[in-house]
Amino acid sequence: MTSAPAFSSSNVCGPRSAQITVLDTGGQYTHLIARRVRELGVYADVMASDTPSPELRSRKGIIISGGPASVLEKGSPDIDPDILRAGVPVLGICYGHQLMAHHLGGTVQKGERGEYGLAHLTVTTDDCLWTGVQNSQIWMSHFDTVSSVPPGFRVTACSEVSGVAAMSDCSGKLFGIQFHPEVVHTHAGKQILENFVFQICGAVQDWNLSQRVPVVEEQIRAAARDRNVFFFVSGGVDSTVAYTMCLRALGPERVYGIYVDTGLMRKSETEFVRSIFTELGARNFMVDAAEAEFLHALRGIVDPEEKRCVIGEQFVKVQERILSTEHFLDGHWILGQGTIYPDTIESGGSANADLIKTHHNRVPGIQALIDSGRIVEPLTSFYKDEVRAIGRELGVSERFLSRHPFPGPGLAIRCLCSSRGAAITHVREGFLLPIRSVGVQGDARSYRNVLAIPDSPTAEHISNTAPALANSRSDINRVVALCDTKAPLAGLRVFGAALTKARLDVLREADAVVREFCLKVGFEHEVWQFPVVLIPLGASEAAPESVVLRPVNSVDGMTADVALMPSAELRRLTAKLLEIPQISSVFYDLTHKPPGTIEWE
Repeated sequence: MTSAPAFSSSNVCGPRSAQITVLDTGGQYTHLIARRVRELGVYADVMASDTPSPELRSRKGIIISGGPASVLEKGSPDIDPDILRAGVPVLGICYGHQLMAHHLGGTVQKGERGEYGLAHLTVTTDDCLWTGVQNSQIWMSHFDTVSSVPPGFRVTACSEVSGVAAMSDCSGKLFGIQFHPEVVHTHAGKQILENFVFQICGAVQDWNLSQRVPVVEEQIRAAARDRNVFFFVSGGVDSTVAYTMCLRALGPERVYGIYVDTGLMRKSETEFVRSIFTELGARNFMVDAAEAEFLHALRGIVDPEEKRCVIGEQFVKVQERILSTEHFLDGHWILGQGTIYPDTIESGGSANADLIKTHHNRVPGIQALIDSGRIVEPLTSFYKDEVRAIGRELGVSERFLSRHPFPGPGLAIRCLCSSRGAAITHVREGFLLPIRSVGVQGDARSYRNVLAIPDSPTAEHISNTAPALANSRSDINRVVALCDTKAPLAGLRVFGAALTKARLDVLREADAVVREFCLKVGFEHEVWQFPVVLIPLGASEAAPESVVLRPVNSVDGMTADVALMPSAELRRLTAKLLEIPQISSVFYDLTHKPPGTIEWE
């Protein structure tokens, strides 16, 4: 079952008040909690963490989200403590679990090490929250831990790291869990939420999904009024579905599609995008060649956040240039975007959320358009899997909907740069690469080094070795395995490298090799996304690059786990990649999300 967009005054298919409220302490998964409750058929909304207790007395239940802060730090997100004494059932998740313990007399302390990704839950005491739940896999993302529970509570579950993975005060209807039931990797997550929402809170089903598309189309018409909509489309699922919704809502004469060829796209992508919009029946579609502008703006930039911001702002400049030259606009326009919920939350899009990475559709120039009411974004309340479901409702071809997600900044964030050369360091666990990637640990952004192990990837590496290494070393957020190399791993070094057309062409070729191979052997349809990353790590000036393979599976992009290619196929693919002269080595990313983001930058 898929969920509906967040409730607004125009959302006529939903109730006017929520039975369950999620208090937002800045977690990456806050909105996902509300979505999971709505998938149960119960309307849930999201409110600020410090919402006064009297405003929540009509609720049947309250959930306190996770977040990136520490309850031990001054100024960290807080709740009105009266909600814990108001008689309304409360479930604290992760940071919310710690906040509950902190307010009620328990003890929260810094953990000896973080716990990120897969863990095993042992249920130690049965109560109404655990009906139908057995020992099973869970998903963790925290550093602090509850070391002792408040008076009246009992420990109900534990994990390898968290002695208090869950606690309950059934008489007070207060429950805390350190893990995340809202993510698909927690196998009993749905059952736990069902138990809380129905058994403990006594909620009733009241949420109707059947009017989702008509409601969003009405919101498009309300936002556009009598103005035309211009989409800067990428050919990806999000922008294609959003564009199609606007076509339906406003008609093809009022919707213009512009594809900007940034020079950061995959091989043959422009031709493919043309075919998409011909099939959709677009009457107003154009391609703008802007490679020179983007590469000039990105010249010499190494930092991933700066890259993303420059690309986003460059899109705004190109947009202004294009719109100022088209006589038929007369300034009577608004911008359409295919922004989805993860873009917003990872860009620090709620009050307490940490900035993980700025998406190109959330840079200041775009935000200024949002603030002036000149943007329509039909999909901002949805996740990737929901967008695909909406696309099917609209009749968009499966050929487009089944495409792997591709980042708006394109290959620029898969082509890592370095301001200077550096040697790799041999450590007990492997080799520490002086290359940093973006991660998400404890709902906060990390930017740390990569650890390479000199072994071919195995299921054991993915399930146990890599998580243990990422949790035990504070200087890394990502672990990779060596598939093969033209030179010994110990002899590789990082070269100073910028973002150039020549390097992008190497990455384009490697990416094309991977896509063609995966389509041929069927692996393309076994994974959710398969980024191919170029890093300036090599043995010589003639072969200064390495490729990292990053196949993952996910439902909504908020969490992801590594997909392992069969070893025989991986050897064949690696051999093909090493035929590219500039490529020295091939690695395989072993890191789940968290602690690593899906993209490296």
